[in-house]
Amino acid sequence: MAANVIVTPRARAIQRATRQSPYKMRLVIDQNRGKSVNDALALLKFSKKHAAKQIEKTLASAVANAEYKAREANDAIDVDALYVTHAVINEGPALKRFMPAAQGRATPIRKRTSHVEIVIGERTRKDVTPSSKPAAKKTTAKKAAAKTTGRKTARKSAPKTEGEQ
Repeated sequence: MAANVIVTPRARAIQRATRQSPYKMRLVIDQNRGKSVNDALALLKFSKKHAAKQIEKTLASAVANAEYKAREANDAIDVDALYVTHAVINEGPALKRFMPAAQGRATPIRKRTSHVEIVIGERTRKDVTPSSKPAAKKTTAKKAAAKTTGRKTARKSAPKTEGEQ
């Protein structure tokens, strides 16, 4: 029997003004998009990147939000069925600082911040009855006939001159 996967959005969590550049944060979040929550948390837990710690906190918050929403609605939730449906890193406000430079000048420094947004959903399987007419398959005889009718053209190569060898 074929099975359709139905996705129900559960909860989201946003962490604003995280003191790390969005480029570095996106390297970590790209690894977790579409994974189950358990796999994503395990990957973040053992990652060496500082961004992983911030994203892990946000993901744990999203799971807690999903549990809270289920409890409020008196609904059952399977935490093992949750997965990351939407995960983005947006650019936050930059802290502007100046560093002294040569000959009395000052060079600007932008200390970038990020906004982390994670949405998790629950995968549920729904059994579907197979269609009454399955798709017709080509028989080997038809395939063999199709191969023999195709033309094969032979390429004649020009004789090489002394300079081309």
